[in-house]
Amino acid sequence: MAYQLYRNTTLGNSLQESLDELIQTQQITPQLALQVLLQFDKAINTALANRVRNRVNFKGSLNTYRFCDNVWTFVLNDVEFREVTDLVKVDKVKIVACDGKRASYTCVMILLFDQLLDTPHL
Repeated sequence: MAYQLYRNTTLGNSLQESLDELIQTQQITPQLALQVLLQFDKAINTALANRVRNRVNFKGSLNTYRFCDNVWTFVLNDVEFREVTDLVKVDKVKIVACDGKRASYTCVMILLFDQLLDTPHL
């Protein structure tokens, strides 16, 4: 079973909204929608593990951390993300990292919080 973290991304939310609309118009069953979401979970985890090769360094102040059910959660303040030529500064970041060995998938989700609205941007 793959982690479901990426369902709360822009892509995952759009998929869920489309599936909900198809269910409402009775074009698909709720069971089929669930199967599509499960396939999405597997596909997005596999794609991120195998296809993404970019490296980014980041530095910030650790606000809080938690380890529960093999999932690490870190909240950092005043974070700088550095690529080769780019620098991005963010007030607050939440990082969720799951154990890839147990679910056969590696997942890391980083939520960047808008300075004014405190809403996540992915």
